[in-house]
Amino acid sequence: MRWINRKPGPGMQLALMLAPFVLLVIAYGLGSAARLADNPADKLLPALASLSDAIDRMAFTPDVRTGEYLLLTDSLASLSRLSWALAIATAIALLVGMVVGMFPYMRALLAPFIATVAMVPPLALLPVLFIVLGLGETAKITLIVIGVAPPMIRELALRVGELPREQLIKAQTLGGSSWQIALRVVLPQTLPRLLTALRLQLGSAWLFLIAAEAISADAGLGYRIFLVRRYLAMDVIFPYVAWITLLAVVMNFALERLRTGLFPWSNLERQG
Repeated sequence: MRWINRKPGPGMQLALMLAPFVLLVIAYGLGSAARLADNPADKLLPALASLSDAIDRMAFTPDVRTGEYLLLTDSLASLSRLSWALAIATAIALLVGMVVGMFPYMRALLAPFIATVAMVPPLALLPVLFIVLGLGETAKITLIVIGVAPPMIRELALRVGELPREQLIKAQTLGGSSWQIALRVVLPQTLPRLLTALRLQLGSAWLFLIAAEAISADAGLGYRIFLVRRYLAMDVIFPYVAWITLLAVVMNFALERLRTGLFPWSNLERQG
């Protein structure tokens, strides 16, 4: 049998999935041991024991000054900002994406503008947002919305444009108004793509969040990373980066499970 036709079994698939992570940990351990052998005070690649101590200090030991568990406090602050931003961006993308995809006049009016806004580097607007909106939560949330909403709008508008024309014609023949067609024909077929578009923007959303927190915040995962960088506290930075990655993976998995749970027929579309 040709290799192109061979598929791993469940056990082998699990082993292959875990192999890169195991190799990464081994490579890190070897690199750390080599650097610490040459310089026991080296901070670039702290020992695994040092990472464990830092996790215990940040996650399970109350801060001496505030009495808070810093990892929990930072996670809640970041997730709150991210949740608000993604909720706002999702609502905007759904509404504008359907309007642009359904109505030719609105497409002619808004599509070029949205395409142009999508090309603007959101991080370049960060100083402007802080000047106009201040250093509070509004500027951080607005940055994420500006960064993720335009690509989601374009994705949803494309999905609406791909709907079979026959469906819209039949709905009109049955007397459906534009509002009824939007709610009963377009919306149900757009929602699965909305969840997929949101999943694809999670990485960008985290990037904008970390950048905003690094410049102006008093709590948050990005704030903590950039706070301790001045001390070269890699034993804190590495666990925080791993924690951010884990949160993003869990969010991605949850959104995918939500899509398949609410819209199981969307899997059939992909297979077709």
